[in-house]
Amino acid sequence: MPSNDTCAPLSRRALLGRAAAIGGAASMLPLLPAWARSGTPGLPPVAPTLSGDHIALTVAETPFSVGGRTGHAITVNGTLPAPLLRLREGRSVRLSVTNRLAADTSIHWHGLLLPFQMDGVPGISFPGIRPGETFHYEFPVRQAGTYWYHSHSDLQEARGHYGPMIIDPADADPVAYDREHVLVLSDWSFLHPHTIMRLLKQEGGYFNRRHLTLAGLADHGDPEQRIPLRDRAMWAGMRMDPTDIADVTGAAYTYLVNGHGPEENWTGLFRPGERVRLRVINASAMSVFQVRIPGLRMTVVNADGENVRPVTVEEFQISVAETYDVIVEPDEDSAYTIVAESADRSGMARGTLAPRMGMSAEVPPLRPRPLLGMADMGMAGMGTGGMDHAGMDHGSMDHGSMSMRDPANAPPDVHVGVGVDMIAPMPQDRTGHPGLGLEDVGHRVLTYRDLVALEPNPDPRPPSRTMQIHLTGNMERFMWSFDGRRFSEVVEPFRFARNERVRVTLVNDTMMQHPIHLHGHFFEVVNGHPGRHPRKHTVNVLPGSTVTFDFTADAPGDWAFHCHLLFHMHAGMFNVVSVRPLDGGPA
Repeated sequence: MPSNDTCAPLSRRALLGRAAAIGGAASMLPLLPAWARSGTPGLPPVAPTLSGDHIALTVAETPFSVGGRTGHAITVNGTLPAPLLRLREGRSVRLSVTNRLAADTSIHWHGLLLPFQMDGVPGISFPGIRPGETFHYEFPVRQAGTYWYHSHSDLQEARGHYGPMIIDPADADPVAYDREHVLVLSDWSFLHPHTIMRLLKQEGGYFNRRHLTLAGLADHGDPEQRIPLRDRAMWAGMRMDPTDIADVTGAAYTYLVNGHGPEENWTGLFRPGERVRLRVINASAMSVFQVRIPGLRMTVVNADGENVRPVTVEEFQISVAETYDVIVEPDEDSAYTIVAESADRSGMARGTLAPRMGMSAEVPPLRPRPLLGMADMGMAGMGTGGMDHAGMDHGSMDHGSMSMRDPANAPPDVHVGVGVDMIAPMPQDRTGHPGLGLEDVGHRVLTYRDLVALEPNPDPRPPSRTMQIHLTGNMERFMWSFDGRRFSEVVEPFRFARNERVRVTLVNDTMMQHPIHLHGHFFEVVNGHPGRHPRKHTVNVLPGSTVTFDFTADAPGDWAFHCHLLFHMHAGMFNVVSVRPLDGGPA
């Protein structure tokens, strides 16, 4: 069938005309799909996207410029982000992906319910796409919502191989809006991802340029470092660093909105009084963002592609691979800054909502960075947030051998070897926590407990068994794993009987947050709303905490299950979920 590609390359004359219209962003144009260009007037139903029953995509290497520098990106149809795919629920689609790289590639359709052979994970569900070959993905479109797609080969995702995907509902959309914009948040580095990986292996905190210093103790020192000496001694005794929030920081990354750096100020237009739907996708390799629009409240209506009861907030944290749809209603003839700070506050992605091009609003400075506390070490009972020493007997506490270092805390099925350097002694459910550094910001911040599914959960059966999966690692050696075992061919998959109902608890034994993603399924996050638990494909597990979800293994096959921090996955926090029997196959 012919492709319905309406995003054909611009002619040179047309390109120059657009470039003149938007001034400083001219150098970006060849790499930006139409929907992502600064000043797009929004995405009407017939926006210039790729849609239809047969879509052709080509993966290749392309120069990419941001902040006055140019590097080499891996792009789809020559753009970063990749083209917006707009599909419709209830149809079938054929996506033909041609590989023009010198290495294998792949595309995984993140969050989609499809046959496992179409999931796009080399070595798990298909062999990958060799150089010069074309692979045809074909599957029925079973759902609506905001999704995205990306490479699952090597570290290509960190080089730009990702793009958004919207699936319009077969029936009327329960969310009313006048205009929409897609916001793809991401991180970009001119360092090759294998170089980043090597540096992290050499020194886990290589990109953390905010270590505590002796000068920080002084009255005139950095106020963010005024931590009492005894607390510093305690952290040192534990061989931990309270500033270790992100593995890769703004020291290496430029944070992007739709491929634009902060100075390029991607701008989405609106008319005062309109209901504007923002479809926010975190397509980063390693960056958790905290999103707010000063002066505007945001009503969250959709999470990970699933509708939720509207909840109005002024900020939300979006972890890697999550999506949130929000409604904003700007009623003034003013510009508003879209602020997406990295969770460690080392930088921000920035855009603007405005009635006209050329407008901008004040860009707030980065807020003070958060510091890790007792709860982030899985010792929430000993204080929350920062160092709360009330009631702590430091004289008798052996900080140099804190129980978090005691392998006796590990359950029998966790392998404690060189790849595990801590076991959280008292991890707690923190689904009511807004995110690191957002506890006391003075306005309402979304938590997982605010999410209530709009429709009743489809499987009302109680779980027939429970299981725990520990998220483990050695932060100093940059080793990451499930249950102390890095992924390899000899690691047993997580096995489920087809249609089995299981309650799974993820236990984060580390001091890093981990966005855990399950392919090919939704699960219900147990957050105190039985029957209407929010259905998600990715859940962020805060440091030293637990998240529980109910899971119906209703999709036979082998599925990837992993941390969506790309370098954590690459280092070993990955496994296979195996659901049997297959259609017509043996148990």
